[in-house]
Amino acid sequence: MMKRAAVIFSVLVLLSLLITGCWPTTPPTPVSPTPEGETLTLYGVDPSTLDPAVSGDTTSHEYIIQIYSGLLRLGEDLEPVADIAREWQVSEDGKTYTFSLRDDVRFHDGREVKAGDFKYSWERACRPATGSLTASIYLGDIVGVSEVLAGKTEEISGVKVVDDHTLEVTIDAPKSYFLAKLTYPTSFVVDRNNVSSGGEWWRRPNGTGPFKLKQWQNNTLLILGRNEIYYDQPAQVSLVVFQLYSGIPMHMYEKSEIDVTGVSMYYIDKVTDERGPFYQDLMVTPELSFFYIGFNTNKPPFDDALIRRAFTHAVDKEKLASLVFRDTVEPASGILPRGIPGYNDSLKGLEYDVELARELIARSKYGDAAGLPPITITTSGEGGGISSDLEAIIYQWQQNLGVEVEVRQLESKRFLYHIGEEADEMFFYGWVADYPHPQDFLDILFRSGAENNNGGYSNPEVDTLLDMANIEMDNDLGLALYRQAEQELVNDAACLPLWFGRNYVLVKPYVEGYQLNLLGLPSLRNVSVKPH
Repeated sequence: MMKRAAVIFSVLVLLSLLITGCWPTTPPTPVSPTPEGETLTLYGVDPSTLDPAVSGDTTSHEYIIQIYSGLLRLGEDLEPVADIAREWQVSEDGKTYTFSLRDDVRFHDGREVKAGDFKYSWERACRPATGSLTASIYLGDIVGVSEVLAGKTEEISGVKVVDDHTLEVTIDAPKSYFLAKLTYPTSFVVDRNNVSSGGEWWRRPNGTGPFKLKQWQNNTLLILGRNEIYYDQPAQVSLVVFQLYSGIPMHMYEKSEIDVTGVSMYYIDKVTDERGPFYQDLMVTPELSFFYIGFNTNKPPFDDALIRRAFTHAVDKEKLASLVFRDTVEPASGILPRGIPGYNDSLKGLEYDVELARELIARSKYGDAAGLPPITITTSGEGGGISSDLEAIIYQWQQNLGVEVEVRQLESKRFLYHIGEEADEMFFYGWVADYPHPQDFLDILFRSGAENNNGGYSNPEVDTLLDMANIEMDNDLGLALYRQAEQELVNDAACLPLWFGRNYVLVKPYVEGYQLNLLGLPSLRNVSVKPH
């Protein structure tokens, strides 16, 4: 979701804002009235971009998935289902996919979408000049993509246009998660004429999705309008109005200025009180998200597994979840969140044990805490105070290990897209699934040399297990290999797992069909607003 997940993550930014309560106070902008029941009003923040090839954060995706679409999308059970592709066949060796496209799909301006538009979109995403940090992850299994990414050619050899409505795609090995990757925005189709108009063309996007961008005023307002020529079931509301940075969302919800709001832990008692006014509006859903402390294994002292394990054993995650988060998150022993295929109830985590943590430091080459080099943790922030959760973690290291940890904050966009180069000895990070598959966490975040392996972790044994799991077409055997890889990562303290997320959302009783999937994203075309 980060969802480069899905990082991340603007989620870290939003979480920080929720914790500190430091919300901008720009008053809501009046919107031209529409007939009652035809407008859904939400709180929002500005997307980093509306270019599907470049976007790697959940906040941007919230808008992108409404404006654009691709060959496939995730269904209600988070399995890949037909979208612009009406059907597909797979070769016997599992490496060639032939997609048959619908013939009734139009860009917002009315131009027909053809197979060549997908070839163009994917090749553009992979060209170095585009600057995509996601193309190698989500398109990299396709034969010829690596050559385009390296600037050696502009054409993906593994993508062939058979005719206007048939696209043939060849990947380098059979992979059970390939179709799921094609539900990620990097593979969405864009209009070449739109892109060639230059500048920030994505501020006037000509997409194919159920909504069009009607208006975007930075820091104030973003409005989506129903796409009347959408090829599938059209949206039920004519407008979706996002009030950007318009106040404290909970207060806006109480005053009926917005129809939906997320709930921070500061309001949990208020909304979970069965006798209170908000309980009937409350929707609690799990999310395939993972928050953790990343260790930069290229810098001392975290090039030493003993030190990584010591810092992990020194954090009481149960207390963190209870006291800081008021039990709104689930403490994490491992990496794969509950609900994802391969989740392991029997996984053995590095549990809270202060004595063992101190013993591990004593056994390390540093001898004791006083011998450790200076340690800084990198986090997202705008220069204000740090979040309560990070403050509590740093306090535990201080009390349990006698270690002082400095904090360096990075502006949110710089943090999201450049943490790999910017990370200090540690970094505070989050990841939301792009698709419900263990490869999306274990391989993308911890494989040696992976683009989102921001701590530079490398373990040949883990790489071998991931290689085997990624091409194993027997589902049970593949999941067993992923579980084994996860246990190895935990044992070696590849990171410090903190918690898995849940979404607490208030929805007005006159709003129907608003649901967050396990990726934390709504399909707004399914939402209706009753007269009220």
